[in-house]
Amino acid sequence: MKHQDIELPFGKICQAPQKAPKKVVLLVFALLLLTIIPLYYPSISHSLFVSETVNSNPLVPSLSSSSHDHLNDHVREEDDFPSITSNLKCDIFTGEWVPNPEAPYYTNKTCWAIHEHQNCMKYGRPDTEFMKWRWKPDGCELPIFNPAQFLELLRGKSLAFVGDSVGRNQMQSLICLLSRVEYPIDVSTTPDPTQKFIRWKYMSYNFTMATFWTPHLIKSKEATYTNGPTKTGLFELYLDEFDEAWTTQVEEFDYIILSAGHWFFRSMVYYENQKISGCHYCLLDNVPDVGIFYGYRKAFRSAFKAINSLQNYKGITYVRTFAPSHFEKGLWNQGGNCLRTTPFRSNETQLEGANLELYMIQIEEFRNAEKEGRKKGLKYRLLDTTQATLLRPDGHPSRYGHWPHENVTLYNDCVHWCLPGPIDTWSDFLLEMLKMEGMRSAEEKKLMISKDRRLN
Repeated sequence: MKHQDIELPFGKICQAPQKAPKKVVLLVFALLLLTIIPLYYPSISHSLFVSETVNSNPLVPSLSSSSHDHLNDHVREEDDFPSITSNLKCDIFTGEWVPNPEAPYYTNKTCWAIHEHQNCMKYGRPDTEFMKWRWKPDGCELPIFNPAQFLELLRGKSLAFVGDSVGRNQMQSLICLLSRVEYPIDVSTTPDPTQKFIRWKYMSYNFTMATFWTPHLIKSKEATYTNGPTKTGLFELYLDEFDEAWTTQVEEFDYIILSAGHWFFRSMVYYENQKISGCHYCLLDNVPDVGIFYGYRKAFRSAFKAINSLQNYKGITYVRTFAPSHFEKGLWNQGGNCLRTTPFRSNETQLEGANLELYMIQIEEFRNAEKEGRKKGLKYRLLDTTQATLLRPDGHPSRYGHWPHENVTLYNDCVHWCLPGPIDTWSDFLLEMLKMEGMRSAEEKKLMISKDRRLN
């Protein structure tokens, strides 16, 4: 039997000469074992994934004391499986905004993808400091988005944004960030000037990116028989029916980014089993008002059910959490506005009220969907942008999404985000999660094997 040379950090070790003292041979053999074993079994030299990803996000409920006991024993039950992290050693979603004089990394003049209503600099926003911040997680660093690295990671892949206009806002931010390397071409099957359903392709990387407009994630339509109590429309939501405009299209994609939220604040009538089951502020006779949260939960539940029922989908689903608006001194349709010019510190505000409830519903339904998806080998990840965006009341267009003299009915926009602006950081998060995916998948597989062994 021939001995193979083994490369170690301090040089190459070969088979020991036959005349070497026995103690030397044993010592060399022990050193080899100590060096090689951790390479093949990293869990021996490092803590397991679950012990290094304790969720420190203050927006998410803390684990129970019994769960912490399991963590200390490197044992975690399936229902508590870690989901809300993208970094094996740090929660990148909890932190503060810090100055970044090098930003922004594109302008409204260098990127054509900015929607007119988010083109704040074009329409006269006087301050520029809102563009010069970066997110600093507690205890680690979040690298600034690297467009070449992103495109290389997604070479030959496809990414779908599924949701409302804030999701489209996110996609246009990504296009602008990638423009330093390459612009995409429109490969949509049918022209869509509204960009509600559009496909872009980066030819040099064979990378496709698409957006699918679905403000409620499920089948919905605007009622024609009334404009609703607020005169801003009444929407009919079919809580147990899929929105086939996107569910029939995403099966081929490698990644889905799913998001929804602000459209649920409008007046809605809920349908289940083809019958009216309730509403949110509809003021219709004999229709019980069951509130916004009922419909929001059911909508996400149906959207996740749709993804988990896809026969050929093998991709990773990212759930981008709710991004709070920042209306002050009034609601969106009652003169509310957002005129701040600097971020909040984390101790200056907190998630509360309806925003907190919507966020928690997302977390709960996400965890349930992840559990069901795991049975089919599907992966879910939480793109937890809520805290970072909560702290950015300065990043919205406000009145700078149109010219002051335009004869149009537009409200102050404290929902969408100026480009360049804070949501460029969402791509920092996404790229970090993509880079960590291989490490995380390996750790998940290791945990599942360990669990199977305990059960057998």
